[in-house]
Amino acid sequence: MKPTRPQSFLAAALAGTLVLAGCTHIGPKAVAVDRFDYSTAIADSWKQQTLLNIVKLRYLDLPVFVDVASIVSGYSLQTGVNVGGTVSSEKAIQGNFAAAGAQAIYTDRPTITYVPMTGEKFLHGLITPIDPKNIFFMLQTGYAADFILALTVESLNGVRNRSVTAGAVRDADPEFKRALQLLREVQTTGAYGMRVEADKAKGSAAVLFFRHEDVPADILEKVSEIKRLLKLPADQQKYVLTYSPVRGAENELAVNSRSMLQILAAFATYIDVPEAHLKEHRAVPASENMPSEGRQDVVRIHSGREKPADAYAAVQYRDHWFWVDDRDWKTKRALTAVMFFFTLADTGVAEQLPLITIPAQ
Repeated sequence: MKPTRPQSFLAAALAGTLVLAGCTHIGPKAVAVDRFDYSTAIADSWKQQTLLNIVKLRYLDLPVFVDVASIVSGYSLQTGVNVGGTVSSEKAIQGNFAAAGAQAIYTDRPTITYVPMTGEKFLHGLITPIDPKNIFFMLQTGYAADFILALTVESLNGVRNRSVTAGAVRDADPEFKRALQLLREVQTTGAYGMRVEADKAKGSAAVLFFRHEDVPADILEKVSEIKRLLKLPADQQKYVLTYSPVRGAENELAVNSRSMLQILAAFATYIDVPEAHLKEHRAVPASENMPSEGRQDVVRIHSGREKPADAYAAVQYRDHWFWVDDRDWKTKRALTAVMFFFTLADTGVAEQLPLITIPAQ
């Protein structure tokens, strides 16, 4: 018996829906989208969280860090089809009738787990100075010496960097500024390096050494000037890195490295705090001994009432926006470095801490 037109239509609709439901896979297609979307969102929120805590420190507010512990993304796709109709007899009044419908229900239900970074371990990591060995190994990997050392150390062999103490800003010693400039110039020629040497009494020790072989005469002169500025013996080629706020022994380079809290506080001195907030004593004022032009040559965090249109990172705090301009590569580099230093500092939290789980539906 040859099927009628309604019967053919119903059969085709049913077959098409079944084929569609059986050949659709959500998971493989979601990987490419989710991986980049979630990584971008986490990176942006990390920048904003770091910037916000820098601003809060300038206002003597409590910095709070929340880490993204896990992301569980779940998908479901339900499809269905309903087909109905009436095939009447040859003499029926109502004639033939056919109806078909399909539906699809798509659900995206991620579960994001946050871990508040609190407790003794986090606080200890926040206030403990960064290991000088890690700082100089960053120079070994190619980070600019003048930039990294200016951000992470209070002094080198007693020669002091720009610092913040009890809200007062003190400018760097001229010898410190010159030494960093020379270290950067010497670094580009590969005239100094880092290695770890074994010591039977003290264990392993990080050693900074200066090369004399196959080094141009002008670079050797700069190396000699670095030693003079940092009060290092001129006849030595290698120096053991130690943590100390004062000058070390003859064979040591004493590094008074900063903690993460000190780095954040130093960064906060470059914020353009609204004049009204300063007059009302809501934020710590800049030091009178620090000229305004000196605050613009390294990094700058802008502020204003309106949300910026072209910002690398922007946060709203106390009815104002604070942001880093996307065209200011020096400040962008500094903010990125601050986030990287968090991985050098042991600020991890214990797994037994309470978790905050927020289903985003």
